[in-house]
Amino acid sequence: MKGLTGLMPQDDPEVKKMQAQSDLNDLRKQETGIYAEIGKQALSRSSGQYPELESKLRSVQASLVQAQSKMEQVQAEEARKRQEEQRAKEQRTCPQCGHLNQEGVKFCQECGTKIGASKCRSCGATLSPGALLR
Repeated sequence: MKGLTGLMPQDDPEVKKMQAQSDLNDLRKQETGIYAEIGKQALSRSSGQYPELESKLRSVQASLVQAQSKMEQVQAEEARKRQEEQRAKEQRTCPQCGHLNQEGVKFCQECGTKIGASKCRSCGATLSPGALLR
């Protein structure tokens, strides 16, 4: 919102209200951050003084570890899916002219070259799309 208020008429009461609300929110975030830092320092100096809160904190920290692990799993799955999609796309890409063909075709719809995992006739290495077959 901050970037947008500069584009709006500054004498508009709604713009002034939005800016004031934004300033309040920023200051509240700063205040919360300072309280958090005070709490961290107090806890590090006098561990055991707040057993209930320390127990809640350990529980939240354990949940954070689990949530982080889940996030990493989701990201890894997303990366695997992208790789599979890329491989599938490469399988549909003509090795001769680079045309992206529809799924299921055996020959390029543009130049007629056989589609699929092309191998080098000499060494057997998989060729990337667009590599020249000789």
